[in-house]
Amino acid sequence: MPDIQNYTLNFGPQHPAAHGVLRMVLELDGEVVVRADPHIGLLHRATEKLAETKTWVQSVPYMDRLDYMSMMCNEHAYCMAIERLLEIEVPIRAQYIRVMYDEITRILNHLLWIGAHGLDVGAMTMVLYAFREREDLVDCYEAVSGARMHAAYYRPGGVYRDLPDSMPQYRESKWKSAAEVRKINEVRSGSLLDFLGDFVSRFPKILDEYETLLTDNRIWKQRLVNVGIVSPERAMQLGFTGPMLRGSGIAWDLRKKQSYEVYDRLDFDIPVGVTGDSYDRYLVRVEEMRQSNRIIKQCIDWLRVNPGPVITDNHKVAPPSRADMKSNMEELIHHFKLCTEGIHVPEGQVYSAVEHPKGEFGIYAISDGANKPYRLKIRSPGYVHLSAMNELTRGHMIADVVTMVGTIDIVFGEIDR
Repeated sequence: MPDIQNYTLNFGPQHPAAHGVLRMVLELDGEVVVRADPHIGLLHRATEKLAETKTWVQSVPYMDRLDYMSMMCNEHAYCMAIERLLEIEVPIRAQYIRVMYDEITRILNHLLWIGAHGLDVGAMTMVLYAFREREDLVDCYEAVSGARMHAAYYRPGGVYRDLPDSMPQYRESKWKSAAEVRKINEVRSGSLLDFLGDFVSRFPKILDEYETLLTDNRIWKQRLVNVGIVSPERAMQLGFTGPMLRGSGIAWDLRKKQSYEVYDRLDFDIPVGVTGDSYDRYLVRVEEMRQSNRIIKQCIDWLRVNPGPVITDNHKVAPPSRADMKSNMEELIHHFKLCTEGIHVPEGQVYSAVEHPKGEFGIYAISDGANKPYRLKIRSPGYVHLSAMNELTRGHMIADVVTMVGTIDIVFGEIDR
């Protein structure tokens, strides 16, 4: 009999199963993957180089567009890097707001992940449930920043503005009757904290619904259990972080191990897996949503009773208030200088990282004392995790490649930056 040669298949470039323009070249023996070679470079937008041509503050919106499901977490790492170079303190209220929005962002990310991953492997209903809850949290983004995704809400020294006392209201339309609108607007009659408080009180039961649909679903388990097993030792060798590392049983979380902002004041647990397969990574992310819900509730309780400034009063870093500018010429000059020149950051280098929903997201910045970075390097978790695709998929079937793309939680904006 003649030798049967392996054959090569292009998996992508496509969007639906790959959460971004990923092209993988698969070498196959029948339907079994022998080798997977991820190709990137189809989305490249040169974020790191663009940042070197903009002032420090002008690059904040670029951070949103890296992982466009974890917007404020990206901003957080970048602003912390600038603050460490400037050696400035962030007001405590701003720290609580940042932590609260980081955890809102974590839930937003994991909701889209569970919906898209479900869709990838055949659980069609999940994406509809997940987007129902995302809508409430996206409204919280919009309430503070005016944008539903790319918020640009964090600033070096704090956040752009304090939390609003009112939420946007729905209006009657041909799609919604007056009675429906009244019911929707009931929880929107108070402040943003009231609206969020209502959300965190009902979200645990919603997560129970998700688990009823998926956790013991035999088809879901057939697609995920024992697929893409990574041992704890190998996960560390591959540079895994976030749910990819914790799914393999390593309780590493920057919020606990290298605490920043006010995480050391808050009570939450680090979920870990046992087997290190795709199913464990699913369970870890679901439990992370429960823990984020706990953190948000603690932040709401603190923010209700502790007013205060939300950005530094150093006017070389943050603009003065409008009232001060109208009454003080010196403050007005500060404002114009800051808007035209930007912040002059002292010479030095810094690495700042946060526990992003996908893992460790870090910013390495070098300043030469100018008003823009001399060099900016982004450490994105998705890029590291994608490098393990060959190891994850080898020996599995073609259908399992889609499961593997889902379990990594790929968003290509941060990978091909």
